[in-house]
Amino acid sequence: MQTEQSKKLFYQAQQRLPGGVNSPVRAFKSVNMTPLFITKGQGSKIFDKDGNEYIDYVGSWGPMILGHANPKIIGKLKETLEYGTSFGAPTEGEILLAEMICDAVKSVEMIRLVNSGTEAAMAVIRLARGYTKRDKIIKFEGCYHGSVDPLLVKAGSGAMTLGIPDSPGVPLSFVEHTLQAKFNDLNSVISLTEENPEDIAAIILEPVAGNMGMIAPEHGFLKGLRDLCDREGILLIFDEVMSGFRVDFGGAQSIFGIVPDLSIFGKVIGGGLPVGAYGGRQDIMIQIAPSGPIYQAGTLSGNPLAVSAGLTTLEILKDQNPYPELGRKTAWLCEELKTAAESAGIQIQTQSIGGMFGYFFSENKVSNFQEALKSDTGKFTKFFQNMLKEGVYLPPSAFESLFLSTAHSEEDLEITASAFRKALKD
Repeated sequence: MQTEQSKKLFYQAQQRLPGGVNSPVRAFKSVNMTPLFITKGQGSKIFDKDGNEYIDYVGSWGPMILGHANPKIIGKLKETLEYGTSFGAPTEGEILLAEMICDAVKSVEMIRLVNSGTEAAMAVIRLARGYTKRDKIIKFEGCYHGSVDPLLVKAGSGAMTLGIPDSPGVPLSFVEHTLQAKFNDLNSVISLTEENPEDIAAIILEPVAGNMGMIAPEHGFLKGLRDLCDREGILLIFDEVMSGFRVDFGGAQSIFGIVPDLSIFGKVIGGGLPVGAYGGRQDIMIQIAPSGPIYQAGTLSGNPLAVSAGLTTLEILKDQNPYPELGRKTAWLCEELKTAAESAGIQIQTQSIGGMFGYFFSENKVSNFQEALKSDTGKFTKFFQNMLKEGVYLPPSAFESLFLSTAHSEEDLEITASAFRKALKD
């Protein structure tokens, strides 16, 4: 596998871009490699500058659920481009996308479109504080909600990969109201609420954690949070930027039957273009300006390109309902990975929900941030490198989820399973 062109571009990029990239995990630091520079995506494949072809399980970190360069989405984008790219004024598409999301996710009665998951997280925390007139929030160690100052505390994936769970530049005063609990540990949350009576505005979490590796909620955990919030007057916020329309059309909250007060979305709802959204109960959302006093605005919010790509994506997903098939395929891949690891005498843990899955090189089940940190990142690095040589592109971090698309064929899966066996022999 030749990567000379990628190496050349990376050197050039480092002269102008911090670390040579525009998002840390792309730098391939944790896998001791030079990042690949991608020129094209088609279906389940991506192609680098040197012409190498890879089966892609990153999928732009989640949104490419229909594969790269889906013809219907590309066609809709071309059509939209003919009319303009941005107006800074309302368009009908914004209403249609909002209605589609509200119809699919029953907890969402009203929604505000923004430009990224980070922006949505920032706004939803402000909304929760303004609505409850409380300052403190609870987040979970290892859950990532974008690079928002109050939430950039033990924030998973990129921060874990680089060994900087708390970022310089975030004043202590910005995080003094951020309390940290352990994922899948309801008692840790109860303790925080008892120590801070009537001070907690919201509990925010990924209902399916995807940024400390994929970790599913244990039985009763989400329901326990819902009951606790009801008792204490706390808003429950689900960050479904990753899981929304990815694990199920109604999101993780549909699968687990839990109704949050507010939710965050992104990724899939933009069809691969930059987008974010937050929504929930009408009595809360009506407090946002201009209908209420809690201010939030954005010049490119609901821009026509992201809206058209997102609306087309959701229409296809609603019509085709690919989730059972995606679930079958991810479960099969996880079983193949476990079997290959057993044959090689290696301990591995896997999980999957819908088109989202993950693995840890660990002897024990991983259910939270601390257990994820104990996984063998050395084995992960070698495995990643070996898989890349076999033409399979995995997330370049031991603490990220993997994603399947409807474009992944049975042949892709068989090739991937074969690559598992070869990669784990070393």
